[in-house]
Amino acid sequence: MFEFLQSATLSFIPKKVVLVSLILFGFRLVLLTALEKRDPAHFVPYRKVLPKDILAMLVFAFGVVPTAEFIDRWIMHPPTLPHWVLEWPLTIRIALYLVLADLGHYWVHRLLHTRHLWRAHKWHHSPTYMYWLAGVRGSVVQMTLANLPYIAAGALLEFSPWWIFWAILLKNTFENDFMHLNTWWGNRWLEWIIVTPRYHHIHHSDNPEHYNNNLAVLFPIWDHLFGTYIDPEKVGRNLVFGIGESVPAVRLVIGL
Repeated sequence: MFEFLQSATLSFIPKKVVLVSLILFGFRLVLLTALEKRDPAHFVPYRKVLPKDILAMLVFAFGVVPTAEFIDRWIMHPPTLPHWVLEWPLTIRIALYLVLADLGHYWVHRLLHTRHLWRAHKWHHSPTYMYWLAGVRGSVVQMTLANLPYIAAGALLEFSPWWIFWAILLKNTFENDFMHLNTWWGNRWLEWIIVTPRYHHIHHSDNPEHYNNNLAVLFPIWDHLFGTYIDPEKVGRNLVFGIGESVPAVRLVIGL
């Protein structure tokens, strides 16, 4: 899910981002695949799915993300905060950014699972398997909407050090990889604090009873507070993924 690069909130440096992303991808490919193969939750035909997932990643990074950012610039601008707020310690502003952006993303995600916006979210749920790269999908409509809470909360990070952009880039990448990781890892205690792989796998299940549950992106507290939590230990790892229908690729990517 979402899970994702919200670079509209910060300065964007294309050449450096591409270089770092390539290096980071190689690192993720080796480390995360090896980690998954040690104790996989589900069978994944890596050689078959990896090429199309790399293509999906490229379409997302170089097609969907720039398009969504362009639209977001037209429909929303970061709010202007009082100067005294921007004088708060950076750690407090980062914490507020994470909480507020994640809360907003939870509600956007919840809206995407309604019948009115489900088409915009189908691409993300279309894989019939689950592993670290499977989540690198998000339609133009989905990303345009998902960016909004990050743009709004991003006002808290105005006048921040240069490294904040890279920290958020790495955080978004790790978050998305981790929640889709092909391992049944997690426990009830931890799942009050952070979304784990098994927690998010249930959300991708094709079981109608799971469609609108475990919607949180980073902090599971939202599911607990708003009644969308399902205990992974009561479900188990025998899950089937996918949307159960064939949709033209262009429609999936656009979100219509």
